[in-house]
Amino acid sequence: MSADFDKRLHAVAERVEAALDALLGSKPAPGEIVRPRRVLEAMRYGALGGGKRLRPFLTIETAHALGSVGEAPLRAACAIECVHCYSLVHDDLPAMDNDDLRRGRPTAHKAFDEATAILAGDGLLTFAFAILADPATHRDADVRVALCLGLARASGLGGMVGGQMLDIEAETAAVPLDDSAIRRLQAMKTGALLRFAVEAGAIVAGAAPARRAALVAYGEALGSAFQVADDILDAESTSEQLGKRAGKDAERNKGTFVSIHGLDGAKRLRDAFVSQAIAALVEAGLQSEGDILREAAHFVAARAN
Repeated sequence: MSADFDKRLHAVAERVEAALDALLGSKPAPGEIVRPRRVLEAMRYGALGGGKRLRPFLTIETAHALGSVGEAPLRAACAIECVHCYSLVHDDLPAMDNDDLRRGRPTAHKAFDEATAILAGDGLLTFAFAILADPATHRDADVRVALCLGLARASGLGGMVGGQMLDIEAETAAVPLDDSAIRRLQAMKTGALLRFAVEAGAIVAGAAPARRAALVAYGEALGSAFQVADDILDAESTSEQLGKRAGKDAERNKGTFVSIHGLDGAKRLRDAFVSQAIAALVEAGLQSEGDILREAAHFVAARAN
């Protein structure tokens, strides 16, 4: 990755960290009664102090490539990150993946307790929509509605939640998932939120329908590359390198791109998705202003954790 990409990635992470820190303060917002200390601490634990902030980065940099900067992309990015962090808190629970380690530290239910972790995840999910619906995010109510609808669909029944259900069912399926079933599962569980992170940037920037559609295609391909890379990392890396438990997929006999195609085949598939993402940026009419998004596609494939 170029020095400029690395600098931009870290700068966005710092902006998002500061914005989330402020949004998750102890002072109640209008309409709230009180923010109970323990659940607020658990929400902050789940949302602050870790992660690459890739999804917020995609939102902010997509908007930037289209000429939109400022509070609207940042607040939309924070809302998407709240949903992502809620999903991690809930995925780590004993009833789900039963993990003790996340981002190199104890998971939320280990640092607090299971009930508090559930409430913290619930709080982060609902807080995301409070951020998006607030006029402070965008003066145009139609934009706010589009953001809320898009995030709900990406994170809900036909997106991330549905994908998690498919993943749970796959663990006890009589027949391993085939390639098309794995693609559908991953497009929902992981890809939908990554795709919408890109689309949210296009929405706040007021992109024309054709350009927005091309950026959605970029987000879909990038999300696919991300998941193949994730499968490869789970197979090749240690828990210390990942900051979370490695080898989970093999332990649970999960169908993955690695189990279907082997490591070499999975790496070729990952690279093909990266090429698709870059081609979609050309379709979106982004030249040099899309260079950071091009690098982002390579970044998801080359990341070490």
